[in-house]
Amino acid sequence: QVQVVESGGGLVQPGTSLRLSCAASGVIFRINTMGWYRQVPGKQREVVASITNGGFTTYPDSVKDRFTISRDAAKNTVYLQMNSLKPDDTAVYYCRAVIARSSVGAFIPYWGQGTQVTVSE
Repeated sequence: QVQVVESGGGLVQPGTSLRLSCAASGVIFRINTMGWYRQVPGKQREVVASITNGGFTTYPDSVKDRFTISRDAAKNTVYLQMNSLKPDDTAVYYCRAVIARSSVGAFIPYWGQGTQVTVSE
């Protein structure tokens, strides 16, 4: 089995920072892309950051220059540093890891359960 677990969400004021963590564990041969997504009620889940196993990162314009994704390959962990947070950043944040469980297995996306981030006065 594979587990993907996020942590670090919470309630913060606008303009402040928050760091999310996501760890993958279990039977893992290799992890390809890892990423962070967010979703608010009534809207589609959207990607906010992704990082390949080679370290290439991508961000949408809405978070570029404010959010930074990083990865610790040895720990199967990905982080999301969020700075200058805005009320519009309020959402449930999900971690996604594309994982192969063996050398001959396919890469399959696994999702965490989500962590709530609320930005409010």
